[in-house]
Amino acid sequence: MAGARQPANAWNGTNLETPGENLKRLTEIDALRGFAAMSVVAFHYTYKYDELYGFNGQVPFQLSWGYLGVNLFFVISGFVIFMTLDRTRIPIDFIVSRASRLYPSYWAAVILTTLITHLLGLPGKEVSWHTAILSFTMIQQLFGIPLVDSVYWTLLVELFFYGLAFLLFITKSMHRALAALSALLSLRLVYWAFASFAHIDLPWRISQVFILEYIPFFALGIVAYRLVRDATTSVAENLGTAVFAVAVLAIAESLLMAGVAVVCFGAVWAAASGRLPFLRLRGFVWLGGISYPLYLLHENIGWAVMRQLQLHGMVASLAILVTTAGIIVFAAALSYGIERPAMAWIRRRYKLTRTYQLSH
Repeated sequence: MAGARQPANAWNGTNLETPGENLKRLTEIDALRGFAAMSVVAFHYTYKYDELYGFNGQVPFQLSWGYLGVNLFFVISGFVIFMTLDRTRIPIDFIVSRASRLYPSYWAAVILTTLITHLLGLPGKEVSWHTAILSFTMIQQLFGIPLVDSVYWTLLVELFFYGLAFLLFITKSMHRALAALSALLSLRLVYWAFASFAHIDLPWRISQVFILEYIPFFALGIVAYRLVRDATTSVAENLGTAVFAVAVLAIAESLLMAGVAVVCFGAVWAAASGRLPFLRLRGFVWLGGISYPLYLLHENIGWAVMRQLQLHGMVASLAILVTTAGIIVFAAALSYGIERPAMAWIRRRYKLTRTYQLSH
């Protein structure tokens, strides 16, 4: 329910809720997704578009740092996936939960993006229908298949993270999560050390599978969840892992990226602890609810629309506003028309199948 924060001790039960049910997850966390998505949208519309295609005239601001919303997404994902696994009974529950959440909207977005960019034109960004169909797997990058929309690169990162978390779950090693994270963070430092001092690039595929570049952000999300879930958990041990993750970023990336990680961690922890009550406002919650379709649809479709508006003489600032409003409406239509009904149908069918199997 919008505006109602669930207490930590209520985070139990099945993870196959359908839209309209009590999702037993924090409203503020969902709203943060909306902020993350909008920051990425603002980056692509006010800054990246200008870099690629150029504006007709000046724009009031350019959100050059908006891409960091992706890092916030990764912290949120670490929190939410471990919360989901905590409430998961059997492995197939998790698989159905994630597949029903990710794929219907993604398939629709792939089709719509390919169609609209072909109709409106977007130089350098159009892909063939053959590529679009091959992209339905969401793992097309592993086979060198071009992305229908460049923002989809994060989906493979998410899938690898799901895989690592799922491995902990099926091996009954969730209680060893901090040790596993420390090992991955240490491996990230090993890669950095070899590259920086020996000028040796260790195998890239291993780094990709273990998401070494982004594991500090996922780790911070997991720590935030553990701290909020159980006040009696070892604060020192959890915060030690968080400090390690930030230190790895400071060493292997930059102090700036380490600072971004601290801000993202603080935002997720504060939201999950109910310390950001303004996030419960209906508008923010609604935006968070459509954040996934918004993220999937906004880039190439938005650029194609903005380019046409610019070609027809619309000033840059107005073109950005019109495109932003349009893509939010479009994302809402996809969310209410496809994402939620499809997710509800898949989960309902799965529950019926499980009920039948258990009764025979």
